[in-house]
Amino acid sequence: MTTTAATSTSHSHHLSPAFPGRAPWGTASKLRAWQQGAMEKYIQEQPRDFLAVATPGAGKTTFALTLASWLLHHHVVQQVTVVAPTEHLKKQWAEAAARIGIRLDPEYSAGPLSKDYHGVAVTYAGVGVRPMLHRNRSEQRKTLVILDEIHHAGDSKSWGEACLEAFEPATRRLALTGTPFRSDTNPIPFVTYEEGTDGIRRSSADYTYGYGSALADHVVRPVIFLSYSGNMRWRTKAGDEIAARLGEPMTKDAISQAWRTALDPRGEWMPSVLRAADQRLTEVRKSIPDAGALVIASDQDSARAYAKLIREITGSKATLVLSDDAGASGRIDDFSGSTDRWMVAVRMVSEGVDVPRLAVGVYATTISTPLFFAQAVGRFVRSRRRGETASVFLPTVPDLLGFANEMEVERDHALDKPRKEGEEDPYAEEEKLLQEAEKQQDEDTGEQEQFAFEALESEAVFDRVMYNGAEFGMQAHPGSEEEQDYLGIPGLLEPDQVQMLLQKRQAKQIAHSRKRPDTEADLLELPAERRPVVSHKELMELRKQLNTMVGAYVHQSGKPHGVIHTELRRVCGGPPSAEATAGQLRQRIAKVQEWATRMK
Repeated sequence: MTTTAATSTSHSHHLSPAFPGRAPWGTASKLRAWQQGAMEKYIQEQPRDFLAVATPGAGKTTFALTLASWLLHHHVVQQVTVVAPTEHLKKQWAEAAARIGIRLDPEYSAGPLSKDYHGVAVTYAGVGVRPMLHRNRSEQRKTLVILDEIHHAGDSKSWGEACLEAFEPATRRLALTGTPFRSDTNPIPFVTYEEGTDGIRRSSADYTYGYGSALADHVVRPVIFLSYSGNMRWRTKAGDEIAARLGEPMTKDAISQAWRTALDPRGEWMPSVLRAADQRLTEVRKSIPDAGALVIASDQDSARAYAKLIREITGSKATLVLSDDAGASGRIDDFSGSTDRWMVAVRMVSEGVDVPRLAVGVYATTISTPLFFAQAVGRFVRSRRRGETASVFLPTVPDLLGFANEMEVERDHALDKPRKEGEEDPYAEEEKLLQEAEKQQDEDTGEQEQFAFEALESEAVFDRVMYNGAEFGMQAHPGSEEEQDYLGIPGLLEPDQVQMLLQKRQAKQIAHSRKRPDTEADLLELPAERRPVVSHKELMELRKQLNTMVGAYVHQSGKPHGVIHTELRRVCGGPPSAEATAGQLRQRIAKVQEWATRMK
């Protein structure tokens, strides 16, 4: 794509392109192809509303500021308002804009704006508090509103209504997002929805640049996901002790409790995974010397405990970011500019925060929405030079593995979600989790009371590697030669080289396994692609099969259902069938079959 340099400049801008061939000075040397394409489409159509969907790390800020510079220079607008999800992000926007001569006040709260500024940077929460203030500003002067991560404007009725009220008079509105999908059906302000052939209304973007396209253009890094399973043991609030293997088919409640047991800093799972992630970081730093790592934690207590574990494992202190305050912003900036190895954060760093040197991540939170997952992984994919790879460590949880395998799937926000007759509402759990994921402050959610349980024991087992929709590896103990083979993959590789190396590693593991006597095979020795994580649907089928078998045995034995289920639990062990793992359900099915055969 050809580019044309700017033909004129303004005293207030380092670069105000007459035609957007180059990015403004201070953001990038020139526009990427997708930024250029989006600019050309905008300039040709001159729309009042424009939605740009670009994968995290692709450069939405550079595109938006280039457009703002063009609109200011051509007097289409006289001022700019940037709305961002967090305090840290509004400051980040102001700093990026200042580098190209657009001065935004990130501290603005009320009253007339100083003539030194071209506009303001505010948060969605701030707009929610004083929508009329921003409406008056939009009415007084021709305004460009940049709505960063626009899906947040659908977070609550008050925020959505406030945005509509505040920016309805704006001359131009530019909406940006890396993740246009939401789990609920709240419409997003200033977004167009079009009805498909299936009758579902979905968000319609004016320009889309997905992860798959960005990967092909070397704009983002390829991501290697390293998944860890292991045996978990916990006590429920009913007093039952449950043992299960992470990744085994279980009920949603049991998956949640096994997952929380794994993330408990007092067990062995987290220290083993942090040790592995630190080894991976050491390998990556051989080719990317300033590479950093980030743990995304569920809450403040866990974050502090993980930081302590990192200190014990590495001998170095981790940067701890607990909430979205001024101090947190400073700590993120300090970490970004340093060569320190580790940062531990709660939620806030998962979206929009730009620390390009982050290359290794540990997903240590129980939030399981596609939106949160995509934003979290987005922290590690920003490419600085060709060949860099990102590595993200995950618990073997079906939802997360599903998201990891669908990294390149482009989603739109659907307003209508049909439910088949007799089907559970697949969005109910996700809506609750999304609310948790998008909270800006770390607050006591009462979750401990709601899911009261006690984590008793956890261990980690290297499970599999996911890359480009394929799975590799055989289960291995932490510290084993097999695990080291995957942790030692070089940090600078072309995408096809990553695939080739992973295939070689797996072939070596399989060959080594075949030579080993059966007595030494203490782990499930099957290649990852032959070890699918069984779905919740398959687990429901097992429970249905057990109930059918028990029902048949009721007629044969004359005993009530409850008595038979209790007897099965006594003989086979384990919790009630609603909380039992697939292995426990299969064992009970076999036992009731055995009883029925004896009676014939």
